[in-house]
Amino acid sequence: MTGPKAYLIYSSSVAAGAQSGIEECKYQFAWDRWNCPERALQLSSHGGLRSGKESLGHSSLDPLATANRETAFVHAISSAGVMYTLTRNCSLGDFDNCGCDDSRNGQLGGQGWLWGGCSDNVGFGEAISKQFVDALETGQDARAAMNLHNNEAGRKAVKGTMKRTCKCHGVSGSCTTQTCWLQLPEFREVGAHLKEKYHAALKVDLLQGAGNSAAGRGAIADTFRSISTRELVHLEDSPDYCLENKTLGLLGTEGRECLRRGRALGRWERRSCRRLCGDCGLAVEERRAETVSSCNCKFHWCCAVRCEQCRRRVTKYFCSRADRPRGGAAHKPGTKP
Repeated sequence: MTGPKAYLIYSSSVAAGAQSGIEECKYQFAWDRWNCPERALQLSSHGGLRSGKESLGHSSLDPLATANRETAFVHAISSAGVMYTLTRNCSLGDFDNCGCDDSRNGQLGGQGWLWGGCSDNVGFGEAISKQFVDALETGQDARAAMNLHNNEAGRKAVKGTMKRTCKCHGVSGSCTTQTCWLQLPEFREVGAHLKEKYHAALKVDLLQGAGNSAAGRGAIADTFRSISTRELVHLEDSPDYCLENKTLGLLGTEGRECLRRGRALGRWERRSCRRLCGDCGLAVEERRAETVSSCNCKFHWCCAVRCEQCRRRVTKYFCSRADRPRGGAAHKPGTKP
């Protein structure tokens, strides 16, 4: 389905999917020097998914104006979010023209199991996502080719992280045969997969003069065709996110919070103070504060919940300037953000 009718039916899912992509971007980069700022995408509508030249590629005040690896990730995670949400909403029965993917049901899938059940219809989500997201790229230059490539990498990430779920069949609880189907993973898994791709993103070096001529467009197409669509690509290096840059709209890492203690912290989080502060030539400042929260809540008949107010002293850590940085070695320009 295409045209105005498709827009009316799917636009809310497209907008919700793009928003989920940006929320996942914020989660994945929460403790990175570039932390997926709100201005990365405007998500209020289909047209705002990438608001023409003002949003994702061409404003001089936008840190995503350059075709760097952060831009690549934003396109991939947004495209993945749109496809994921459309697929999930299809499975929930939100669309009359979409249902389970049973195209392989009854076929042998592997030793001891057959395809069956109700697989999530990623083909549907992929097709509608392309209609909406890829249609926003109207140019034929290297930047448009890069964006389309990363859009496809996002969709490949959804398909590549699908989970096989199986049900046993047999007498008295035995598992003589199994029927299996594919289900969407948690979107967090898609985000983590794309974060790995971000770190391994490939820089594409195009020959000088590969512009908008027919020959130039052919050279661009050939270059991108030679790269797997499972990989993220970028054309330019990232700026130094340690430093404030008003021209690019970068805030730098001074004043950013980092983490030092906590049982549930991952390795990336535990190293955040070194990455955000020490490696950027900043010291780690310790600040103590008092927090107030509800506690010892009890239900009273009928019908109220009464809580006490508990005060707790907490310690937080922030990047700050000092005569001698205490957080680690000085930042070396050109290192990965």
